[in-house]
Amino acid sequence: MWILVLFIVVPMIEIALFIKVGGLIGLWPTLGLIVALALLGSWLVRTQGLRAFADLQLALETGGNPSPALLHGVMIFFGGLLLMVPGFFTDALGLLLLVRPVRSLAIRALGARLGPILTGRPGRGGPRPPRDGGDVVEGTFTDLDPADPPPRRPGPPSGWTRH
Repeated sequence: MWILVLFIVVPMIEIALFIKVGGLIGLWPTLGLIVALALLGSWLVRTQGLRAFADLQLALETGGNPSPALLHGVMIFFGGLLLMVPGFFTDALGLLLLVRPVRSLAIRALGARLGPILTGRPGRGGPRPPRDGGDVVEGTFTDLDPADPPPRRPGPPSGWTRH
């Protein structure tokens, strides 16, 4: 239902803004402004996308969590899509998604809302309740000294790590 509302409301907002801005500055300056915003947006998407990709590579090389870099990359992609749609309202939303602090705020808001769904944990990442009567899996472990280099695994690298 809300998608239908978006398909009706967003074009109405765009048409109203086109009429208002066109009435204030004229037809050709309005069209020039739309083209200039698209060019600015494409430059920002490229630079921000490269930065998100570098952050993702760094996270993968150091064994860190790649999720924040991936989420920033997805938001940059959606910002770029919004910039491809001609209009002032969608350009404003797209440009907002290209600002890193705005993306971080949106990621935190989405994480609070979608975190339990994505992690499969109830609430704010609390412990999972036991499934099927709480089966116990026995195994062995080896204490690793942080000063020692990680052990080499036989065979070719997985593609996710660099050796």
